[in-house]
Amino acid sequence: MPPEEPHQIRVHLDRLLAERDMTLAELAARVGVTTVNLSVLKNGHAKAMRFTTLSALCRELKCQPGDLLTFDGS
Repeated sequence: MPPEEPHQIRVHLDRLLAERDMTLAELAARVGVTTVNLSVLKNGHAKAMRFTTLSALCRELKCQPGDLLTFDGS
């Protein structure tokens, strides 16, 4: 099996949390996921995300998916 290529999706959770003066733990509680899972996402190590989680993040952060995720194709 060939090695997995690294993805080129960047997660801007740190910036959004700072702009909203919110902690990762607070967001995790509001969204209903563990702090560990959000940390994995924040650090760019997540391999997938459910649309329900993305929707909850956008709802709580009052943002659009494009504010949270970008494609770095460089």
